Amino acid sequence: MARECWGYAAFDHSGTMKPFRFTRRKCRSEDICFEVKYCGICHTDLHQIKDDWKELPATYPMVPGHEVVGIVCEVGRDVKTFKPGDRIGVGCIVNSCGQCDHCKRHLEQYCERKFVWTYNDKDIYVDGNITYGGYSTLMVVPERYALKIPEALPLDAAAPLLCAGVTVYSPMKHYEMEKGGKNFGVIGLGGLGFMAAKFAKAFGMRITVISTSPSKEQEARHALHADHFVVSTDPKQMKAAEKSLDFIIDTVSAEHSMDQYLPLLRTNGKIILVGIPSKPLEVSAFNLHAARRCVGGSLIGGIRETQEMLDFCGKHHIFCKIELIPIGYVNEAMVRLVKSDVKYRFVIDVAASTPPEFRPN
Repeated sequence: MARECWGYAAFDHSGTMKPFRFTRRKCRSEDICFEVKYCGICHTDLHQIKDDWKELPATYPMVPGHEVVGIVCEVGRDVKTFKPGDRIGVGCIVNSCGQCDHCKRHLEQYCERKFVWTYNDKDIYVDGNITYGGYSTLMVVPERYALKIPEALPLDAAAPLLCAGVTVYSPMKHYEMEKGGKNFGVIGLGGLGFMAAKFAKAFGMRITVISTSPSKEQEARHALHADHFVVSTDPKQMKAAEKSLDFIIDTVSAEHSMDQYLPLLRTNGKIILVGIPSKPLEVSAFNLHAARRCVGGSLIGGIRETQEMLDFCGKHHIFCKIELIPIGYVNEAMVRLVKSDVKYRFVIDVAASTPPEFRPN
């Protein structure tokens, strides 16, 4: 039968979130139902609740959250890889057509028909209902889109891997950065930048952290073992760093100039955007032609690649530095997120901060 659920939702463009009761669908033969323990807060959540992106218009009430981890409480009769009591995760995708060329190649994030976002979307493959995310007590997901969380990872700090982790891991693998020995730069030292630096070090690259904040240098060098730190607002430092990097991952979601960073790349260097600024970027053709540089983009990762990333993190003990908060603190957390006042990801302790009367049985 359908299950009663409790969570926090935004109800209008103000983005203010309040308690919200709703119903999850019953567990079908291919579904897994799980109790949400923790859910990371992604910068996307902030954009979505405020309806910032015309490409992804908001539908209210909206329950955000696509960095979701928990414990399985029910499985359908056809489920083979999970059982009650297992650790489970759900990232940004909860469905796709499963039939197109991209889906067959485990690139569900590029589904040619449509993939279904974990929240603020319609699941056209199940019932057409609006999807609600992990700021809630329960989730139901098809087995194909469920992820195993390695026992070596702390469950709360593993949550951000499901978006922040795979968002940088996927382009780093695609552009063969895992081969190591190269010079790697990351723009921005938030949740995405933190994870990119962690992976770069594990892949054997030399790391340069690029930030507008001089105060982040000590953290970059000591916590992330960065080899170099460049303050992007210091012209002398930027000049000295020209043609020093083979790859750059740009994690910044705020409006910024791409031409400021392109000169840092060597010949054949690549800068990959994973942040999503709300306004179009402008790029000088000369800055590209001058050293055969490339600008690319990347969108999250497919399910197989996300599981590969989780297994890699379990093996190398990689996870995000987090600040654990109760669910009632989400509005204050969003205000702080705007100011980049978090190291490096907020994670909601959903299970511990749910009122007793709404906790799953």
